[in-house]
Amino acid sequence: MLNKPFEQFEIGETWTSNGRTITESDLVNFAGVSGDFFPLHMDSEYAKNTRFKQRIAHGMLVLSIGTGLLDMGPKTVVAFYGIEKLRFLQPTFIGDTIHLELRVTDLVDKGNGTGVVTYQQEIKKQTGATVIAAEYKFLINTEGASEKSF
Repeated sequence: MLNKPFEQFEIGETWTSNGRTITESDLVNFAGVSGDFFPLHMDSEYAKNTRFKQRIAHGMLVLSIGTGLLDMGPKTVVAFYGIEKLRFLQPTFIGDTIHLELRVTDLVDKGNGTGVVTYQQEIKKQTGATVIAAEYKFLINTEGASEKSF
């Protein structure tokens, strides 16, 4: 999706990623890196007594894995520009398989060899439920700039 010059994007364009299954190791590794050992993510006995009845993946873990599912070209993407309207809508459990669904919603030419591509991103799991929804913005090279080596 983010592997082409700014001029080639169209409002309304859509893209769907491959899937990725959330594992026990993902939770353990993310907790170690982030320092987030909240019991809902790490303690099975605690989680049994919550509305979820089992451990859930960290929302930021799922968001991060979703970012990893993007198809990004290193000569095209200049920088991640921001996230807006981020919502965590449903829990993601160990064993759930997530994928991305994107739709381009806005294009702004910066006039300096780059443009901002805005898209609505939904991270969905195998049931079709949307677990995270957000508006993402990426700074993308225009055709002339995309040929430069970084």
